[in-house]
Parts: sequence; structure tokens; C-alpha cells
Amino acid sequence: MPKIPQHPLSPSHRSGLHARFFKFLVLAVLLSGSSLIYFGYDLNQDSSRSANVPANAQHILQRCHSLNALPGPPSDFHSRLKSDRFVPGTQPVLIKNATIWTGRDSGYDVVHGNLFIESGIIKAVGHVNPSFLKGLDNLVTVDAGGAWVTPGIVDMHSHLGVDSVPELKGSDDTNSLKGLVMPWLRSLDGLNTHDEAYQLSISGGVTTANVLPGSADAIGGQAFVIKLRPTHERTASAMLLEPPFGLNGTEVDPSIPPRWRQMKHACGENPSGVYSGTRMDTIWAFREGYEKARQIKKQQDDFCGKALHGQWNGLGDFPEDLQWEALVDVLRGHVKVHNHCYEATDLDGIVRLTNEFKFSIAAFHHAHETYLVPDLLKKAYGIVSIRFKPLLKFSVILGHPPAIALFATNARYKREAYRGSEFAPRILAEQGLQVVMKSDHPVLNSRYLLYEAQQAHYYGLSANLAIASVTSTPATVIGQDHRIGFIRTGYDADIVIWDSHPLKLGAAPQQVYIDGIPQLKSPYVTDKPSAAQVAPKTPNFDQEAVDAVKYDGLPPLLLRNLSRTPPFSPTKQGPSVVVVKAGRIACTGTASNCLASDENGVRIDLQGGSILPAYISYGSPLGLTHIADAPSILGGGSVIRAIDGLQFESRDALLGYRAGVTNAVTAPSGGYLSGLSVAFGTGSTHKLAVGAIIQDVAALHISIGSSKPSISTQIGVLRRLLLGQGEGDLKTVFKDISSGKLPLVVTVQSADIMATLIQLKKEVEKKTGSDLQLVFSGANEAHILAKEIGENGIGVILTPSRPFPTTWKSKRIVDHIQKFTGPPLTKQTSISALRAHNVTTGIGIEEAWSTRNVPFDIAWALAESEGVTKSDALALGSVNLEKLLGIKQPSSDLIAVKGGSLLDFEGKVAGIISPLKGVVELI
Repeated sequence: MPKIPQHPLSPSHRSGLHARFFKFLVLAVLLSGSSLIYFGYDLNQDSSRSANVPANAQHILQRCHSLNALPGPPSDFHSRLKSDRFVPGTQPVLIKNATIWTGRDSGYDVVHGNLFIESGIIKAVGHVNPSFLKGLDNLVTVDAGGAWVTPGIVDMHSHLGVDSVPELKGSDDTNSLKGLVMPWLRSLDGLNTHDEAYQLSISGGVTTANVLPGSADAIGGQAFVIKLRPTHERTASAMLLEPPFGLNGTEVDPSIPPRWRQMKHACGENPSGVYSGTRMDTIWAFREGYEKARQIKKQQDDFCGKALHGQWNGLGDFPEDLQWEALVDVLRGHVKVHNHCYEATDLDGIVRLTNEFKFSIAAFHHAHETYLVPDLLKKAYGIVSIRFKPLLKFSVILGHPPAIALFATNARYKREAYRGSEFAPRILAEQGLQVVMKSDHPVLNSRYLLYEAQQAHYYGLSANLAIASVTSTPATVIGQDHRIGFIRTGYDADIVIWDSHPLKLGAAPQQVYIDGIPQLKSPYVTDKPSAAQVAPKTPNFDQEAVDAVKYDGLPPLLLRNLSRTPPFSPTKQGPSVVVVKAGRIACTGTASNCLASDENGVRIDLQGGSILPAYISYGSPLGLTHIADAPSILGGGSVIRAIDGLQFESRDALLGYRAGVTNAVTAPSGGYLSGLSVAFGTGSTHKLAVGAIIQDVAALHISIGSSKPSISTQIGVLRRLLLGQGEGDLKTVFKDISSGKLPLVVTVQSADIMATLIQLKKEVEKKTGSDLQLVFSGANEAHILAKEIGENGIGVILTPSRPFPTTWKSKRIVDHIQKFTGPPLTKQTSISALRAHNVTTGIGIEEAWSTRNVPFDIAWALAESEGVTKSDALALGSVNLEKLLGIKQPSSDLIAVKGGSLLDFEGKVAGIISPLKGVVELI
């Protein structure tokens, strides 16, 4: 029988005398705390003060006894034979021949064997006693064939159901803007059971989510943990996992430990911006709210002190306030506080707040600067370290520092996120802090939450902690590690069978079980080689991690130029040397053939790596701003030229360059008429540098269906412009478009609008006699018209590359008939559907920070799109984009990759070979 986790105590292992001494010590510490611990008084303790004993005295005493009870499961929880969430009729399942990551032993425990689930819980792991299977006529047997099996993914920071997709005003329940401090609000009250994202998230292995209110307020309200599967009741309440006792008037059994509650806090830019205040205003709002809760708590403690001493005369009613009861529970240690907090200044303010009011933080979320101040986090309230004399060799830690819930690479989207680092997970883990990877869904589509863990692993987080960061660690932080996040006997049957090692890019579920119920109907499983069952051998980023801290989050990113360019040695056998001179490949072959004339050159061993064409970024405002929400020249006027507003040496551009994304095409951002895009080098220092500007004007960009006026009006204006009815610059630009000289890139999501544009293209071409270079960007529903798009010579740039139904105009990517979401839901993806009809297809990004991830987006396309070859995939982010965006001189940049490939999380860019600049730049 597994040991039930105790919260919040995490004592070190002990035995014998140490164990007995530990019990005494804990008792002493608890008795010395500021909170009153109530022990066994009874109603007859003092008859002289019992004359006016109220009729409900026993209830009052029980309530007082339970005020400071430690939350957690009942002591006999793992003796249960059936889950409280069991659905009658659910068939028992035997999973055979599995490689089971259990979550035990800090994530190192892997069991090869079988797994038996019945009645919504795990009955056996590894060896299954044959007696368990007797008489089970409805047993379902699944042969995993050695595949990896993990606990279901737990998303600790999600807005599923409250920030629903498709986005509509009537279902936006993320934030209330009625005040800075509102602990009485509950995400449950806005939980939409019709969110289209539930099934998509399940298809990525997500089984549980902590649904938080948004971050507009300092205290935005209470969060609730849900399981994502549909329920027979079709209600929000039916999705809850261990809701607090007393919810909606439920009677509280004082003999049972309370259940953990969850609450959202936020500091920094969001509340300051929403309420036109400052950080000082926000911290004061916190203090004011907590002081109110502290006063109520003191009144309750005083009340119970008298009641437990039999002082009933004039006692009155138990002091409570419905608005503030949840915040009082925070002070009693019954609530897991999740704090949206980025910068050191804000983290410091919250740590001081916890010590002032004596409450703990479960986790700091986003937390982009936590890796710079790990010692500060360890000063948060609740961390008590007691050391004994050296002879005893014994220490006790009561509580633990806040966990840190992070994005892998999502940063620089606002000022307080500017110093975010991809090395934060490994740095924090090395400091002994709990690391959780989260989605902030729908900020990131939680279907790909595992991808966050994969990236954290790529940049140095150990494999055991990377998998734990989306399973056992978040389950522990939210106080549910007695039933989810692990594969152990007696735990909930939330199980994922993967088609490859969970840390392999593109890993997808073969099946997902929630409460023992299979969630994927007729899943499509990609046939992957045996090598896919092994964790990636990730590159060494030790020095980069050191530099991230050394330079206070802003390490230098510019590269070294070599005047004498080096020979690269990409492979260990066969033609193993590539000599580069003046930025161009001068020789490929053996060392004896190529190195004789260049003996003094710098030599770089790529350790079995490769040399590949460089990538191109398109779709984000890269180069127009350094921080996404900072002021910049993004659009407006008649025909705006992006080249006029270019800003070089942004961190997103330089990080992209170091990842092999050497060029970018960026258009002004605006409404209907965005403007003329520019092609530029991401590694350049200024506009006048060699290779900085690839092409002044690439294409004209417009958007239809994303803003007012009506779609028909927007189409009508476009028709008139294409037929020569514009004026000034517009007329000149559209003349080039109508004559086929300049591409027209239309950002559009709806297949209905695309169909209208196809008809308009035919109409204009008939009247002008020229072929339009028309490209659909965004194009979430392009797969519906793949045949017609291909027949009419229209290109498509999928942005993002893995479509998501953010708006109603993208909804049909999840419709049953036209679903092209990829494995495990469908065999085809949008990319494979378009390719089947010979549509020239590229992929784009939406935000500048993801420039660096273009190589990984290409790897995703290769992993999940049937029929797409490696060369097809590489073209999605290079030559296809050049063709679609009108780049007349294709890039000749090459990237030297050390140790493996960028398509498998094993390679690392070692250098950029630039014929245009005539140099090799080493990383």
C-alpha cells in the first residue's frame, strides 16, 4: 500500500531514535505556532460555565476542532475498491508489455510489465496477479508492445472552460474587472462545458487541469481542479476533482480532513495596467485584503478559544464572512495559492507579504526571473529548517519553497518577461526547487503541454524531472498527489500510452484513459521506428546556462565572425569534411583531399552532425519591436512599408539567428490593409550592414474577416483595388499585384472567405489577362478547400503551423467531418491535405519569441504529417516561403549542426555559413 503524501510537511528520511525525536519535534513546533491548535475539551469540562450551552454546541466544537486540520485524503483512501468518479459500465483494462514511468523515486522508477485498471483506479502495476482477472468477461486487453506509459498530464495553469474557444464575448469568463481583491469569485461559476479545446487537450495526453481565474486582479478568485473527460451529467460540477467540502452548501463531515482549495493571485504589470495603478497600489490591495482576513481569523480563534473552555455566555454566532472566508482559509493553510508573478521586484514583494501575514505560496507562475533569485524564493513563509548537532547528522524541513510554473521559451512578450530564459527550468531544479511546465491555455494550446517539457529537457532539465514537470510535480503542488500524477496501486486510472518516448518531439498518445475510460475513439497511431522509444540525447548547454545568470538574464547574443573560415567535420565516416572559404563551401570530401590547402584553418568537429539550409521566419512582428507590447511602428496610413520601421538586434531576432533562422519576412501589423513586407537578416546589427536587407518589398499584406467593416465590404474594396480603382500609392501597388508582379498575401481563416477570394481571383484574372500571385496566410480551414486551392494556383502559409480554433472562423478544424488535426485524432493534417493537392505550403509563427522554434515546428510537421518527407518539411520553412512571399534571390545561408539534427532534439547549431556576408559565424 503506497504511503499517503503528507502536506505540507516534507521531512527527510529518518529511523529509530530520529523518528521518535522527529514526532516530538513536530508536536513542539505545531504547539509553538501562532495559530491556536484545539485539543480535547468537552461540554462538561466546567459545569459552572455550562449553564447556557447552546443546542448546537457539539457542532460548534467540531467546527473549532477542524479549523486547523491539515488538508489531505482520509487515512483509508488507498483502501478504496472503486473511484468516487467511477462510471458504471466502464470495462476493466489490462495493458500488457508496457514501459511504465511511475513517477516514483523522483521520476527514475520505470517498470517493464503490465498494468491493470478497474473501477476507475489502478489495481496492479508491473505484475498482475491472475486472480484479479478471474471472472472478468468484459476485460479489455491492450498490448502496448513495449510503448511508454505515463500518468495523465496535469496542467497546473489553465483557463480551459473560462477562456473558451472559439473566442466569443458570451463565453469569456476569465477575469472580473470589479476590483483588485476578490477572493470570493470562483472559476467554477464560469466553467463552459462546451469549450472546443477539451477534446484537443485530451488528444495531447492532458487529463487534469487546474482552471485558474485570469491575472487582471491582485486576487482574482478561487481556482478549481477538473478532469477533462465529458460526463453523463454534462455539468461543470461533474468535472470537478475533489471539490472543497461545503461547496454549494454541501454538509461538512468534521471527521474527514478538509480538501485542498486553490486560489489565484497576480502582481506586476497586469493588475497595474488594468486598474491604472502601480505596484505600490497592488501590494497595498493585497495587504488590505489579508488584514481583513487576519481580523476575521482572530475573531474565529478567540470565539473557539472561549467555546472550547466552556465560556458560552454571550458568545454569539461563529464569526464569518462569505466574501472573505476563502482568504481566511489561506491563512489557515487550507489553500494552494498560485501567484502570477514575473520580476524580482514583484517576487520580493510577495515573499514579504507571505511573512507578514503568515501564509504560503504553492507556486509562482510565469515567474520569468525566478531563476535569478532562487535564494529569495526560499525565504517565503512556511520554510522552517532545523539543524541538529553534527553528531546526530539530522535536519528537518517543514514546508517547501514555492514551486515554479514556467513556459519553456515563451518570453519577451512584455517588459516583465524580457529576461526569461530557456535555461530557467534546469537552473531552478539545480537549486532544489520544484519545476512545473504549464500552458496558460489558451495562451499556449495545452494539447502541446508535453512539448514544453520536451523543450525544457532539450535545454538541460533532466529527463526524469522533465516528465515529472507535467505529471507528478504539478499533482503534488496542487495537493492531488494521493490520486493523480503517479502510476501506483490505488491511484486514479488516468493513463497515457505514447507512440514514442514522451520526450521525443512529436510524441502523441495511442490512447488516453481518464478514470479508466478510453478517451480516443479510433485513434490513428503513427508507425515510428524503435529509436523513437529512447529519450533524446540532448546537447550540452552548460555554459549558456551559466551565462544566463552571469549576465542577469541578458547574455550577449552576437556571434563571432571568422576571417579565416573553418573546415567542418559533420560525420565520422565517408565524406567527412566540409571546407568553407569566404562563406562558401569550397570542398567536401575526406580530410586528406580537403585540408591540405587550408591547414591553418579553424577546425570544428560536428560530432556526427550535419550542414543544412537555413530557415526563414514569417508571420510575427519580428524586427518591428523588441518587446511585443511596447510601442512600435506596426501599421496605419495608406501603404506602410515595414522596412521603414525595422529595428535590429532584438533578442528574439538574435535568438532566432542562433537557432538557424537567418532570414525573416515581416509585414506591418494593422487592420484591413497592413502594408508591404520586408525581407531581412535576423543576425544583422543595423539596416546598412551587408546582408541586412534581403529585399525592400516582398509582398502586400491585407487581412479579411478579422476586423470591421463587413466581409462583403472588405471584398468589395479589394475588388475595386485589383481592378485599378485605387489612388496614389494604392493604385501603383495594386497594379503590380494585378499584373502578377507582386504577391498578395491575405490573412484569412474561414474557408467561406477563401472560396470568395478564389472566385475573385478568377474574376480579376479574366479581366486583366494576368495571373495573380495569391497566398492565404493563417488559413486554419484551408484543408477544406485543398483541392480548389491547388487547382487555382494559390499558396498557403499555415499560421500557426499546428492550427487551433481560436475564433469562430477557425472552428471547422475540429468539426467531425472536416477534422484535420493530426494524430491521434486524425490520420491527416492540414499540411498533408494541402500537399496531396500540390499546394505550395509554408508555415508561419504568430509571435516573435517563437522565431527560434521554427526548426521545431518543421520537425513537428515531419513527425505527424503522413507522406511528408524530410525535404518537404525543410521546404516549409525555407524555399516554399521564399516562393510564396516573392523573394527573388533565395537565401544561400547554411547552418552547421553539431551532434545530431534539429529535427530530433539532439542537434545544436554550431555556426552560420553566410555567402552573402562572406563569413562563418560561430556560436
